[in-house]
Amino acid sequence: MKLIQASLLATLTWTVSAFPNLESSALKSRGSNSVLINPPGFPPLPSVNQVAASGLNLSNIQGDILVDDPAAFKSQLGSEILPLITPIIQILPDAPDPPATIVNIAFSQKGLNALGIQDNLNDADFTNGQLSNAAFLGDQTSNWEPAFASNNVHGVFLIESDTIDSVNAKLSQIQTISNGSISEVYRIQGQARPGDEQGHEHFGFLDGVSNPSLRGFVVPALPGQTIVDPGIILLGEEGDTVLERPDWAKDGSFLAFRQLQQRVPEFNKFLVDNALSEPGLSASENAQLLGARMMGRWKSGAPIDLTPLKDDPVLGADHNRNNVFNFTHPDDPNFDFKTNQSYCPFSAHIRKTNPRADIATSFKQHIIRGGIPYGPEVTDAENASNSSSTDPSLERGLAFVAYQSNIEQGFAFLQHSWANNNSFHIILLSDAPNQQFIANYNSVGEDPIIGVAPNDGPRSPAGLDPNNQTRTITINEDFVVSRGGEYFFSPSISAIQNTLSV
Repeated sequence: MKLIQASLLATLTWTVSAFPNLESSALKSRGSNSVLINPPGFPPLPSVNQVAASGLNLSNIQGDILVDDPAAFKSQLGSEILPLITPIIQILPDAPDPPATIVNIAFSQKGLNALGIQDNLNDADFTNGQLSNAAFLGDQTSNWEPAFASNNVHGVFLIESDTIDSVNAKLSQIQTISNGSISEVYRIQGQARPGDEQGHEHFGFLDGVSNPSLRGFVVPALPGQTIVDPGIILLGEEGDTVLERPDWAKDGSFLAFRQLQQRVPEFNKFLVDNALSEPGLSASENAQLLGARMMGRWKSGAPIDLTPLKDDPVLGADHNRNNVFNFTHPDDPNFDFKTNQSYCPFSAHIRKTNPRADIATSFKQHIIRGGIPYGPEVTDAENASNSSSTDPSLERGLAFVAYQSNIEQGFAFLQHSWANNNSFHIILLSDAPNQQFIANYNSVGEDPIIGVAPNDGPRSPAGLDPNNQTRTITINEDFVVSRGGEYFFSPSISAIQNTLSV
């Protein structure tokens, strides 16, 4: 069996001096012994007692989801690897005996087949694999890592701890257990960024702020947090839109893994070269403003819909306030959110991927995002040249994971139909009475962060300039480059024990 191993490193503490106006109680890890970081602004995990009434079997659901000898591996999977797998209940902040290292496993369709599992999970994207989905996503497979382009990956181990040594020790233990029944084809090592940048991706923005919560999992929900039926993420639970699943697949989740290279010097140069001209702001502040309007949030995590012209780090670090917006501004009777982009552009990354009130009814295109930065910090030489190094050891980006019960309705939909769609907002409002809006805005542009234009051409998002909302700014290069990925199925604990290992 051929598996990718993803070493995910998280650190325990947050630098208090990063946000001197916050109480020190806001700056702590997710549990006294947790290997998970909890930067200000991140939604906290609930306690065991808070989720006890959710109806979900938290001892059966894996906690953080990424064959050369199938018979041998099946035996090892049930008897020796299964005890290493970490369920959700063990990583909640008040868990009595949290693990020092978190281990999870997921399988591609080819991996399930190698184990002799021929059941149809009724997800075409998973069945066919991400390589077959590449053109739909806008990927250039010439940029893909060979391991992904080979389309022959069977599974992935995700290993997380607070030190590299702990990750390597656990990997060594797994390799010893497997005794040659599996072979490693690729490894990507992630690590929380240093100091004040913990919790931020390489462009500098706080990541993971607006994940939805499963109904009943967080009680009460955070202000502004979307609550979705468990079946939007977990197979076989209430809200799963696919009715025909094998019984053993219940409480599993499809994992979309992506290696996303980030071209940070090029991104920073673009902001400087195209800085906005908001009165009263310096050139540097106008460059930061452009970046915030492209993302939809400031680097602190503060949404521009709440603080449109200047960052507010205290707001960004407050998980009770940093997600309480929906682009409508009902307190302003003269504001029409269907036409006015003065607060947040229609093309902004967070609006493209989570349109909130832009869709009048609730929508099911939700995912739970995870992931961690990989690669070193930008070097002085790269900053000086405004260009990313061609040295492979200096590549940096995001090891991205997304969980859902339906890939076509989840990650693939968000990338193709929303982020890459230059008419996305118009489609949502096509039945609106304001036809003049539709005539004037025949293109709002692709997502300026992760969007891909047809034939990998230039992107031209509109609305980025608050003083000229019809102006488009042409982006001739991709700041995020897909290096490939794969679709996996993260099975429940019981599925590993009773189906995959027998």
